[in-house]
Amino acid sequence: MAAKTNPIPSVWARQQAEPDQPALSRAAIVREAIVMLDAEGVEALSMRKLGTRLNTAATSLYRHVATKDELMELAMDEIFGEMAVPDASGTGWRVAATEASRSFRATALRHPWLASVVGQAGLAYLGPNLMSFTERLAALFTAAGFPEPSRAIDTLISYVIGMSTTEAAWLTTVARSGQTEAEFIARLMPAAQQAAADYGHITQIGPPVDLDPAEIREGKFEYGLEVVLDGLEARIPR
Repeated sequence: MAAKTNPIPSVWARQQAEPDQPALSRAAIVREAIVMLDAEGVEALSMRKLGTRLNTAATSLYRHVATKDELMELAMDEIFGEMAVPDASGTGWRVAATEASRSFRATALRHPWLASVVGQAGLAYLGPNLMSFTERLAALFTAAGFPEPSRAIDTLISYVIGMSTTEAAWLTTVARSGQTEAEFIARLMPAAQQAAADYGHITQIGPPVDLDPAEIREGKFEYGLEVVLDGLEARIPR
């Protein structure tokens, strides 16, 4: 008879191995992986490089994390522990949903790799922090009276992930240039304005030079968030 396979290909459905050395643990591996991911991105992360940073062989890591995919699950769930979903009592669902969305965005910008990973997989992992995040959102939207809370949550999170992915990618490009965001934009402006002139555009290209680029990005996020919440609020039965 063939051996039974794990029906759920997730690190959370597999029993954790006993530690083989006191200094090496799953938690330590995940913490160092997050440092690598924040600094270098998903493509740069490998078990070999991670083992070198932890001063151990990659084979030792596999006792705790079977694959890179498992490691990404663990790292992502650790980051979801940084996100907040406030209690709606006294403020209302919309204020709480706004704060949760802002928390998601802020976390995604601290960890630029996160939004793209979540965008590829959706909220389908089994990690305790991610499940807690989604359960708190579900309780919030259910209490607000949404007839289909999961669809409302999907709509909100899809907006936040989409905006955060674009913003994180932009900030990564800026960081690689070695310039500040304002300097990077200023360097791009002449070419962008010339292209606009060549194609006959008359609208302003790029942000006004006297405004903080971070404030502009935040303003765009807040505007879109208000639009999404307006649409969702209209779905609550009166």
